[in-house]
Amino acid sequence: MFKDCWALAVDAQEATSQSCQVSFKLKKKMSGAATGCEAEGDRVDLAEQSLLNKMIRRCLVRNRNQVEVLQADPTSPLYSVRTFEELRLKPELLKGVYEMGFNRPSRIQENALPMMLAQPAQNLIAQSQSGTGKTAAFSLAMLSHVNTANKWTQCLCIAPTYELALQIGQVIEQMGKFLPDVKLAYAVRGNRMVRGVKLQEHIVIGTPGTVLDWCTKYKLIDPKRITMFVLDEADVMIATQGHRDQSIRIQRQLSNECQMLLFSATFEDSVWTFAEQLVPDPNIIRLKRDEETLDTIKQFYVLCGDKEEKFTALCDLYGSLTVAQAMIFCHTRRMAAWLAASLTEEGHQVALLSGEMTVEQRAAVIERFRSGKEKVLVTTNVCSRGIDVEQVTLVVNFDLPVNMDGSADNETYLHRIGRTGRFGKRGFAVNMVDSKRSMDIINQIEMHFNRKIKKLDTGNSEEMETLLN
Repeated sequence: MFKDCWALAVDAQEATSQSCQVSFKLKKKMSGAATGCEAEGDRVDLAEQSLLNKMIRRCLVRNRNQVEVLQADPTSPLYSVRTFEELRLKPELLKGVYEMGFNRPSRIQENALPMMLAQPAQNLIAQSQSGTGKTAAFSLAMLSHVNTANKWTQCLCIAPTYELALQIGQVIEQMGKFLPDVKLAYAVRGNRMVRGVKLQEHIVIGTPGTVLDWCTKYKLIDPKRITMFVLDEADVMIATQGHRDQSIRIQRQLSNECQMLLFSATFEDSVWTFAEQLVPDPNIIRLKRDEETLDTIKQFYVLCGDKEEKFTALCDLYGSLTVAQAMIFCHTRRMAAWLAASLTEEGHQVALLSGEMTVEQRAAVIERFRSGKEKVLVTTNVCSRGIDVEQVTLVVNFDLPVNMDGSADNETYLHRIGRTGRFGKRGFAVNMVDSKRSMDIINQIEMHFNRKIKKLDTGNSEEMETLLN
């Protein structure tokens, strides 16, 4: 079906002409490389975090969030599926779905797929976090949508970065491996095309700038013939310079009959405004907010004098608590490296994760941690969001999260401690306090979440046993 667009050995600059006879090399991006990063801690790049999640999640995660469906036509019957067979897919496509390991639809797929495949076409805005099967869902929709008798581009999908576009393409290649007549092209940098020669590939995946060029400057795609338009990672898209306006310009060239599908991990006001501009009369699927995030997590703080006392308290804690796996957050790369080395000297199996590593290196580290090869993960903020490891029972804030003003960063705190207490299991979050300023941060966090964080004396074994058990 698809020529090898995923070989990593050939540089993108060698890419030539028409189709997908291109091999791409993943860009080795360095996040947080700006001056002063050591002082401020690693900055979290949304696009890189999304890519990291896609790379490490080889199967669906179990998501406890309930799905809320708002239909454009409230009188229309709500239709969901429990099996892929109910969707009446082509046998070749169903075979590809099963070969990828999807035994049954995920919670969001149950509701989204019938809308994506409905006739007449329905528009959709959906909130979907990494690991819920969203990419597989719209890939399946595009593959189902293609009419191979028509030798022009029918499905167009845009993603905010080169790497994310390639990830989507990989899913389509795998799912459509038994559909040899369906053709795919990548509208990404380095894939140089001949002007004015219309593409015959049925599906095009790309980034906004290149897709816009292919539609307007090079006339490779006739936008009026596009019948399905997918915009992925909308929250990342609007955070990337220029992508918001480019996406709107692409959408305005499409016909009124084109089916619009938009996906975002978050639904802040800015995302809603953007989505409503692009998608007329949409059905809406969103995750109900999980109010139990803190209910399964016991929170404590430990008074310490300096980093050596923090380390001693950490060792006492680890010796008193039965820990399957632990994640320890530091503010700077230097502190994370020192702590990882100190824990290794104590005989712990430690993985270190920080922002100077490439995305591929970080994915490899997290995969080892997920598989249990290392029991302790020492990290900066690059791992605070979205990484679900079921065996994590302890999260330690070796350094408390603060914003640029030096106040408590409540959102980061929630994301950090949310790495434990997952899937309904009990977890522990321990905060190291080494100054009056740190204690002020704890007080701010308590006030924000309206939750008491208990004091813990790691040197008192009886107290430890009472509080932690």
